[in-house]
Amino acid sequence: MLHVNARSYKLPTQPTVVVCVDGCEPDYIAQAVAHGQAPWLARTLANGSALVADCVIPSFTNPNNLSIVTGAPPSVHGICGNFLFDTATGTEVMMNDPKWLRAPTLLAALSDAGRSVAVVTAKDKLRQLLGHGMQGICVSAEKADRMNQAENGIAGLLELVARPLPSVYSADLSEFVFAAGVALMRRRRPDVMYLSTTDYIQHKHAPGTSAADDFYRMMDAYLGQLDAMGCVIALTADHGMNAKTRLDASPNVIYLQDLLDDWLGAASARVILPITDPYVVHHGALGSFATVYLPSSADRVALAARLGARRGIECVLTREAAAERFELPADRIGDLVVVSERSTVLGTSASRHDLSGLDVPLRSHGGTSEQQVPLIVNRRIAGLDAQRRWRNFDAFDLALNMAQ
Repeated sequence: MLHVNARSYKLPTQPTVVVCVDGCEPDYIAQAVAHGQAPWLARTLANGSALVADCVIPSFTNPNNLSIVTGAPPSVHGICGNFLFDTATGTEVMMNDPKWLRAPTLLAALSDAGRSVAVVTAKDKLRQLLGHGMQGICVSAEKADRMNQAENGIAGLLELVARPLPSVYSADLSEFVFAAGVALMRRRRPDVMYLSTTDYIQHKHAPGTSAADDFYRMMDAYLGQLDAMGCVIALTADHGMNAKTRLDASPNVIYLQDLLDDWLGAASARVILPITDPYVVHHGALGSFATVYLPSSADRVALAARLGARRGIECVLTREAAAERFELPADRIGDLVVVSERSTVLGTSASRHDLSGLDVPLRSHGGTSEQQVPLIVNRRIAGLDAQRRWRNFDAFDLALNMAQ
């Protein structure tokens, strides 16, 4: 029995695979199944265990992947976005470095317990965080040509998978993750494997469209292969996805920095968008969650009320209220947290967002409107309470404690 972040886990008796499908709004699965494109998922929904869970807020990639592998919210593991304002240095930085982690991962604990562990992530930005303290295989599809034995636990990844290096802006990046997972399970048969994809398709294509169905048909085939190899599979997502457009299909954006500069004076406030990462072509760094640092003279409560009264804003919370409601580390968020409504995104200044790469109407995430995600296990688990609040970070609990 392992004890990690106040939770207990049994050691696996069967190969166990936990999958985080980036941006998987539950309707993607429903539509693919309805259209006959996901036969393995259809069987699993009928014969396994299927729940709808909540991801953590902000509904972004890094906080949720780290919640899944720690079994805990950001208030415990410390990763509260892809990007943050480091008050110690006065700089805006990516949260890719393991120095930002405040809690151990279950993956590290499993490897310490002598179990073989493999991690395959789509983007390299997650690799170091997921692999922190872990012995085993930890690779990214994005830089599959650079993986080596000393750093990643395996060399010759491209040859093993027998696929070319994928473009970071493609469905191929996620397919490489699944193909690598199948190849590793066939050749190395790790005790535990964690697979994490990218949401490139979900940012561009709504549930039930041909491109979305193609993606889920591809995923379904690989999951079927893992199932046939005897794996316990738990599938969840880091967040959902929604259209963020006006009636004319243009991005529906509230530019908070411009707004606050107008109210308080230029450069008085600092708006941080935790969605920000190196891969902004498909979302323009626009999401539904922002954090705001204010001058000490500002009236936080009055500003929260003024911002909250604007159309398109779902809620504005002070630091303390946001930390409590969303289980966030209070020292890593601003004086205010702003969450926009389902069809609205938040920006800094209009001049700072390059939207030229948006070749389809904007789809994005970050708010509570993208909080519901699937939580599916390919084993029937008796006695599951569908009425309790399940979280995506219950995936390992289900896979290791209930599905073996």
